[in-house]
Formats: sequence, structure tokens, C-alpha cells
Amino acid sequence: MTAVLGLLAGHAWLNANRWLRRPPPGTAGTDEPVAVLLPVRDEATRVGPCLRALLAQRGVPELEIVVLDDGSTDGTAEVVRAVAAGDRRVRLLDGAPLPPGWLGKPYACQQLADRAGPKARVLVFVDADVTLRPYAVAAAVHTLRSAEAVLLSAYPRIVAGSAAERLVQPLLQWLWLTFLPLAAMERSPRPSLAAAGGQFLVLDRAGYRRAGGHAAVRDRVLEDIELARAVKRSGGRIALADGSRLAQCRMYGSWPELRDGYTKSLWAAFGSPAGATAVVLLLLLLYALPPLLAVGAALGGAPTVALAALLGYLFGVLGRLVSARATGGRGWPDALAHPLSVALLGWLTIRSYHLRRRGRLSWRGRPVR
Repeated sequence: MTAVLGLLAGHAWLNANRWLRRPPPGTAGTDEPVAVLLPVRDEATRVGPCLRALLAQRGVPELEIVVLDDGSTDGTAEVVRAVAAGDRRVRLLDGAPLPPGWLGKPYACQQLADRAGPKARVLVFVDADVTLRPYAVAAAVHTLRSAEAVLLSAYPRIVAGSAAERLVQPLLQWLWLTFLPLAAMERSPRPSLAAAGGQFLVLDRAGYRRAGGHAAVRDRVLEDIELARAVKRSGGRIALADGSRLAQCRMYGSWPELRDGYTKSLWAAFGSPAGATAVVLLLLLLYALPPLLAVGAALGGAPTVALAALLGYLFGVLGRLVSARATGGRGWPDALAHPLSVALLGWLTIRSYHLRRRGRLSWRGRPVR
């Protein structure tokens, strides 16, 4: 077990230091027409900083910003109008009623893609909880083109305020840095070998259309990952990048939001209950068991076992520190609680399957099936 944990920490280091793309924080810009697409639903408290940051983008002379208000009831549209203040680069659309067979986020994104200006060659999907730095769009487009990819997922720096956020949110980057072979993922045409995050997603428009757009993932909870797989199925390449110097994101502002946000989607991340059980048990065995074993062995007079288990725990902490350093996250002392983070992820996964089986999953007032 200790050897496996050491190898996984080493793999995270290799991914972070050799294979992870890092867009330059400043760039000469791009001459390509770019459409930034922003779906919003009840985001009145978040959309202001996001939109102001989009309006402050540099290095993209042909930039348009299309916002789709997807049935908000909290005054989101009014905030958008106030921030845009008549800026011609911004268009605000009203979302159409959700048709059968579609989930809300994919349908909002598809409407945005369909309504982007005809000249736009690059589509940039941004969530309302993301704040971009001034050259973020230009740098991301540059990285998309240098990678010769159809889809670039630039993971923003995750801002975690509460204790629950600090426990759970860093696992997003840690999981793919630790377990995903980034170099092989970019080279391999296998759709199963794909990852993406929808917070800051950059796509070649022609390649997006060849992949079927969001219509190809209309009923998928994890539409970002499924879109990356659709791109691969259509013959396109995908790439991941550390976007921590380009953007930041606070996904959830409270424990109930975080709990419900993960609960609605974790069931879709593993493929089947059996797969979820296997993955969760493996993670608990590797990362939650060693500190318990170390304490038990020390109290039971087995110093060799205690030392080996302690070393395994420290390798787990090291992997979290590597991930945090690579993605702009907070490593210390949060990494010391990594076993608790993994245990909490396991509980959220169980809750996700339980509520789905009972037909009680929902998000933003809409059922998730």
C-alpha cells in the first residue's frame, strides 16, 4: 500500500511538472473573433464580478459576450443590464422553455452556441462563478491553438472559504492529477480517456459542431466531460490546462450548496453503482485507512507496521500538496486532513446514489434524472 501511494504521489508530480499545460498569464492577443458564452440561472449575487471581468478582457479585439438568462427569478437579468450599461459587445438572451429530453445546462449552452455571432471562430463557455484575469481569454485561445485541440479545459483556481469547501473542493484537481495520464489523454483517441471542467471551456467552433455540440450531451449531468468525449469521437483532440493564473472560481458558498451540488452529479461520475463502490473503497483503503492503521499499530506495539502506515499517510499528504502547488490551491495545513476529505467524498457519493434511486435529485429547482 505504501509503495502504491508513493507511486501515485510521483505520478501527480510528473503530471504537474511535465505534462500539465500552463497558458501564459499575458499574451500578444488573438485576431480570431471570439464569442464568450455565459449561461446564468439565479446568479444575481455572482454574475456582476464575472461580467465585469469579461468586459475588461484585453488582446481580443473581436470579442462578443452572449449571456442567456435561463429562467432566473432573483433579478439576474437586471444585474446583467446594469453591468453591461449598453456595451455593444454584450447581448442578453432569454432562455427558451426546456424541451423534453434535455437538462438545463446543456440546453442553455446549446442556445448560446446557436446564437453566437456568425464570425466567431472560437467559443468560450464560462460559468457565472468564474472571474477571469484581463488576458485570460486571449491566453486560453492561444493555448487551444498551440495544442492543436478542438477543446481546451482550463481549470481555474478554486477558492474555498468554509471548512467544508477546503475539505472537498481541492479533490477536483487532485483526482485528475493523481490518476489521469495527461500526456496519454491528449494523444489517445479513446473517448473514455477524457476529462474536462465546464467552468472555463474553450472550443474551436467548427470542431464543436462536428462533435454535435451540446445536443450530443443533452441529457448528461456531467455535460463537460461528455462533451470532451464527443469531441474525441468526432476525431478531435482535447487538452487540459492549469488555468489558476487566468481565472478563479468559488463554486459553492455554503455547505448545503456544496453538498447538493456534488450529490446531483457524483452518481454520473462512476458509470455504475458497482464501479462507484469499487472506486470509493479503493480510495478509502489507500488514503483513509493508513492514519487509522498507524495509530492502531502504535498502540498495539507494532512499530514497523505503524511506521509503514504513517509513511503511506504522508505520501497521501504529499500528493495533495503537489496538486495544490500546481493549481494555485491552499496546501498547508489542509493537506493533513486528506483522509477526512476522501471519507467525505465517499459519503457524498453514497448520498448521490441514494437520492437518485429515490428520484429526489434536483438542482436550481429542476429535477435531475
